[in-house]
Amino acid sequence: MASRRAQSRCWYVYLVRCRDGSLYTGATDDVPARVAKHNAGQGARYTRSRRPVTLVWQRRARDKSKALSLEAKLKQLTRAEKLGLISAASGGRGRQRAPSAGRTAE
Repeated sequence: MASRRAQSRCWYVYLVRCRDGSLYTGATDDVPARVAKHNAGQGARYTRSRRPVTLVWQRRARDKSKALSLEAKLKQLTRAEKLGLISAASGGRGRQRAPSAGRTAE
């Protein structure tokens, strides 16, 4: 049962802004808990010396595989492109929509 529940869990790709203004991209099944871990110094090595971090964008993925694929694509974007993603999302409800450039091929 636990594995079935884990498979049905939603996955997310997210961007956080670090204290120094840099952006970090990650994937998780629990965004609030992951951001809290980053801020507690228990997240990625990159964010440990750049705390606090602030969630600036997130997008739900169909499953873990799609989330990791989108994460890899986002990590290839330039800073300007990532800022464009954040800007586009904040114009609406924020942190939910992704422009077509960030979508994965199905």
